[in-house]
Amino acid sequence: MEAWALALLTGSGFAAASGLNAFIPVVLVGALARFTDVIVLPDELLWLQSWPVIIVGLLLLLSELVLDKIPGVDHINDLLQFLVRPVVGGIMFVATASAEVQGQSDFWFEHPWLAGIGGALIALGVHTGKAVARPAVNASTGGTGAPLASFAEDALSVALCLVALFVPILVFVFFVFLAIALYRIVTTGRRRRRRRAQLEAAGRAEREAKAEAGGESSWWRGRWR
Repeated sequence: MEAWALALLTGSGFAAASGLNAFIPVVLVGALARFTDVIVLPDELLWLQSWPVIIVGLLLLLSELVLDKIPGVDHINDLLQFLVRPVVGGIMFVATASAEVQGQSDFWFEHPWLAGIGGALIALGVHTGKAVARPAVNASTGGTGAPLASFAEDALSVALCLVALFVPILVFVFFVFLAIALYRIVTTGRRRRRRRAQLEAAGRAEREAKAEAGGESSWWRGRWR
């Protein structure tokens, strides 16, 4: 596969991971670029491996790991992240697609605006799916599924970054998996909500019938006294 195509998959993987958790890719790229030769950033992006970026990224990651696991708070966090994750996704796409990862690709380095827009759109799409799916998970589990869903998203973000680095062709598989998982979560949540609504309606009808029957019984007893 051509170097630009491999770089496209690598950048897309990191952008998608940013849509799940914005700060996991930031910390991972910064640490790998600073301490290893797995990622060699171009001079214009060396700031990503600076200590201030890594430390701030770690602090924001810790706060994200906590807030995203609290039902209700996770929804507010997702609303705020609509402004953050697309921006981070664009930066991560530019950084990883133009770095020396799976072979140097000058195309994405020479067209950073294209990489940035593409990465932002990918991150926005993944984040939108996550933001839509989480309320369905919370509603169908009474909020108890929020921590498990968050742990799964964090693990998937890390795995997606590693796959994008070392086996970028498998990024296709992750995108298919994400699409199927989102579809199943949303449709299952809708079915459970419809079932719950039907049960509640049946319960109300039964209570109203009993109340009406009780009222009629009392009326007849009062008439014959």
